[in-house]
Amino acid sequence: MATIEQTNPGGAPGAGHNDIRICDKCRHIRVKTMVSKLQKIAPGTEVKVGCKSYCGPCSRYAFVFINGRYVTAPTEDEAVEKARRFVK
Repeated sequence: MATIEQTNPGGAPGAGHNDIRICDKCRHIRVKTMVSKLQKIAPGTEVKVGCKSYCGPCSRYAFVFINGRYVTAPTEDEAVEKARRFVK
């Protein structure tokens, strides 16, 4: 029986199966740097940018929606570090 290995455009087997989203309206992050940091912890994953209708917490904290979970923190770097444990 043959085994089929799925790859992402970056070529790493199994990578790219993460669902990562951030809000472009969030006052506590800079989209360009946040996307860069998230791509470092989850290579090959497309980070989707757009409003998540999470305005209450978004107005108070930096947040990342990752694989079905909202991760919040006082700063962008702390949010990325918390999100790291949910990367597949």
